[in-house]
Amino acid sequence: MFAKSWWKILCFLLLMYTCTMGFLVNIPVLDGRLQQSIRNLFFHVPMWFGMMILLTVSLVNAVRYLYTSNLVYDIYSSEYAKAGIVFGLLGLVTGAIWANYQWGSPWSGDPKQNGAAIAMLIYFAYFVLRGSVTDEIKRSRISAVYNIFAFAMLFPTLWIMPRMTESLHPGGQGSEGNPGLNGNDLAPSMRLVFWPAVIGWTLLGVWMTTLSIRFRNYKESLNEAF
Repeated sequence: MFAKSWWKILCFLLLMYTCTMGFLVNIPVLDGRLQQSIRNLFFHVPMWFGMMILLTVSLVNAVRYLYTSNLVYDIYSSEYAKAGIVFGLLGLVTGAIWANYQWGSPWSGDPKQNGAAIAMLIYFAYFVLRGSVTDEIKRSRISAVYNIFAFAMLFPTLWIMPRMTESLHPGGQGSEGNPGLNGNDLAPSMRLVFWPAVIGWTLLGVWMTTLSIRFRNYKESLNEAF
């Protein structure tokens, strides 16, 4: 029993640690506007990490489906994409809360915010596409190809375009908001919370996906029985 669920226990412990120490860990107070709002770093950024990992797993399964035509990989691909989008939306929400304190508005039209929203819309179209095709084989093939396109679009929308224009977000050109925010520059006390948070949130996404896959398989078994 423990051999199968150890990672779920680890996930729970890491998230409890993150949610506790995220508010208790000593934060170096530096000049600038970050102040205590930087504690959102333990939630906002790891959720984006989790999103990228989950969508990468979705992509890998899409490619595996195209290579093998095994519908199991299509199920894995779509369910991991769902979990990735959930984390993407949580990233947008936590980012908007942070932006409200840092930039004075939850949504200021910053290139990073706009790019993230576009990326989410592209993936929403993935699910609309899946719902619009009734033939199972055709749906799986078209979805797998579109999944590859959607993942490829993450790079220009999230990483390339925001760096080519003026942006308040760290990593963007100008970066007037938080120019010093860099994972390598975190204080040692913050790293002890940040990296466990990345692992914990990612494991939660995997946990959510496994439950979703089991529920989907259960529904399909009921449909076959009746």
